[in-house]
Amino acid sequence: MTRTLFNPINVRTDMAVEARDIVRGEERREIPGVKSERADLPGLRVTRVTIHTEEASGLLKKPRGLYVTIDVPHFKDRDSELRDRLTDQLAEELAPLLARPKAEHILVIGLGNWNATPDALGPRVVDRLLVTRHLGKVVPEDIRDRIRPVSAVAPGVLGTTGIETVDIVRGIVREIHPDMVVAIDALAARGPERLVASVQLADSGIHPGSGVGNRRHGLTRETLGVPVVAVGVPTVVQAGSIVNVALGLLVEALGDDPAFFGIVRQMREPERRQLVEDVIGPAMGDFMVTPKEIDVLVNDMADVIAEALNRALQPDLDRNEWA
Repeated sequence: MTRTLFNPINVRTDMAVEARDIVRGEERREIPGVKSERADLPGLRVTRVTIHTEEASGLLKKPRGLYVTIDVPHFKDRDSELRDRLTDQLAEELAPLLARPKAEHILVIGLGNWNATPDALGPRVVDRLLVTRHLGKVVPEDIRDRIRPVSAVAPGVLGTTGIETVDIVRGIVREIHPDMVVAIDALAARGPERLVASVQLADSGIHPGSGVGNRRHGLTRETLGVPVVAVGVPTVVQAGSIVNVALGLLVEALGDDPAFFGIVRQMREPERRQLVEDVIGPAMGDFMVTPKEIDVLVNDMADVIAEALNRALQPDLDRNEWA
């Protein structure tokens, strides 16, 4: 098997499952050093991608580790039962990540910008989170021994603080000595169908801004000295990706008619994507697109993630004790 079979294309995405699909191409042959599993549940699809080797990490441009993606295509419908199923599944997936290795004190970091709705997921989750580190002996004795200490902060972004996020978080870690950091962030997706319709969990940390071409220093075990679990939701997509999807739909609808569409129809999907990038990219630049109802969707997803985190972080508490 030659390396040319797996040729990554320059498409911005924070989603490991999308990176795997891009690298695999139309052959759909699994990448050496990558293991993937998929489970279809009512209204949800769970995909686990594990990157085992440095070579696979280089191809996918993702650090080694486990990436769990929960797709919920109809989240935008605001179905309460579907939302509850997503919350249950997310809490179930988070529980082993937060207990491996066993972590007593958890620091939750809400990455992003309060003032930019597509980037406000992290701060909004922190605003809804049950924080307990400061309670100490204030809570009733029958609850005290069942509470895990949790602290949380939304450190803002470099453009408003003048300080790299990793420097802020590193300083906090040095002062309060958490056993683990959980970072919440908005992500960039390759396809518009994933916008606020997928949640990605990763045990490899996070690099804020990487999906939109504004890569900052990562929050990882190497930079912070403690394990880092990342929780992310795609809220933006590159404009060129939408053009590519639209072109594909046109080919399906009109490919047998005009000669042009017949030619495009014969192109492989990676070649078509490259054509869009070469022709449309310079005109559109780095435009990123987000749904018109993004404010409502981000609020709904923040509620789901905060609820799931509260359950996973405080498994010995009944919901009525912290709701």
